[in-house]
Amino acid sequence: MPGQLWGTPSLGGYMWSPNLSKVLRTSLQPLTRFRQFADVKDAAVQGKNKGDKFHWNVYSDAATQGTALTEGTPIPKTNFTITQGEMIIGEMGNSVPYSSKLDDLSEHPVKEIINKVLKNDAKKAFDAAAVAQFNLTPLRVQPASGSSTTAITVTTNSAAASATTVALNNEHVKLIADEMKERNIPPYEGDDYFAIGRPRSFRALKTSLEAVYKYTPEGFGRIVAGEVGRYENNRFVEQTNYGAAFSATAGGSPHATAGGPVYFFGADTVAEGIVVPEEIRGMIPGDYGRDRGVAWYYMGGFGLVHTVPAQARVLKWDSLYYAA
Repeated sequence: MPGQLWGTPSLGGYMWSPNLSKVLRTSLQPLTRFRQFADVKDAAVQGKNKGDKFHWNVYSDAATQGTALTEGTPIPKTNFTITQGEMIIGEMGNSVPYSSKLDDLSEHPVKEIINKVLKNDAKKAFDAAAVAQFNLTPLRVQPASGSSTTAITVTTNSAAASATTVALNNEHVKLIADEMKERNIPPYEGDDYFAIGRPRSFRALKTSLEAVYKYTPEGFGRIVAGEVGRYENNRFVEQTNYGAAFSATAGGSPHATAGGPVYFFGADTVAEGIVVPEEIRGMIPGDYGRDRGVAWYYMGGFGLVHTVPAQARVLKWDSLYYAA
């Protein structure tokens, strides 16, 4: 049974040894970024005892646009349509059981260490749940023919048209910004859109901009976690929790220097419905207090708000061979 035990060095015995360092050290943790862009404004209305589905309405524009009136003719009549988005509320969590013997004999604080490990685990789990919804966007953008450095192609069927073999550059960013504005995607904050991707995905872009533009906070009241720069009304955020893997050999060997997926987006991207916010819970001790444990728990869910291409708010810089 998984858990922390005194009798197994790698599971607990190493928490005490002669001249053990007093500094607590943990494994490397990826920087999580996606959840901060999930809209939780509607979370409070979900609450408990409301069922396992969370819905929101999406209202279309007027079916017929208004126009000039002629004297003696009535004002025209029109309507609009309503569609619904849906997410399923579920549970998330993880736990680490441990023995009372380990707690009693360990020189390091067992519960404190487990709390830290579980908090790191929870952050990664939430980021994975959020990016899975970002990844459902129907809009995919990539270099024209997969290799152009001056033109882009946009598809609306949730799939890239070809392998991307060149890295994202400043010309691509200009065209993507124009595409988002032409689609009337509302900016995320002020007049700015956001783009989130891995550091390697932005390397060529940052290098090309070094002689053109140096980032300074231009009066923004908030700089989001992981933000590294701004260009053409796009603010760039680095993350290391998603998109590292893609096939380096399939379909004509996409270059590793092409980086990985980047999500460009405006407002109203992914909704998060929260029933029970994340929390750390202690296990009720068993076996007369010898069996103990700590867990994190959450009840809620994430859902892509706009799934119809004409209303989509997220464009994914994509390739046939990026990780799904």
